[in-house]
Amino acid sequence: MLIKLFWIFHIVNCIVLIIVVLLQAGKGSTMGLSLGGGASQTVFGSTGGKNFFARLTTGLAIFFMVTSIVLSIMSSRSSQSYRGVMNKLPTVPEQPAPVKPLTESAAPEQIEAPAVPQPVKNDKK
Repeated sequence: MLIKLFWIFHIVNCIVLIIVVLLQAGKGSTMGLSLGGGASQTVFGSTGGKNFFARLTTGLAIFFMVTSIVLSIMSSRSSQSYRGVMNKLPTVPEQPAPVKPLTESAAPEQIEAPAVPQPVKNDKK
């Protein structure tokens, strides 16, 4: 139950973090004005929302890191976590392959290597 609660917090935090990052105005950008940035100066003070959004992004990023670490620790200690398919395979004892005795008829034949042809001399001048 606790791990589900952390998953919910983590997913909501991810969505809010994405929205906050996308709402921030870049350098030289007028995105803030198109979204009512002029009115934000009265809400957030004379500096606007820059300081507020920067602090909010930092807080959300720290919360994201903490929930990520907690979820990874909880998942690794859980008995229901994924351990791989190789552990589920039945173990079969290894048996050596049967070896046939080598007989004369099975021995490789001696084959002579082909002779290397000599280069052709061209006496035409």
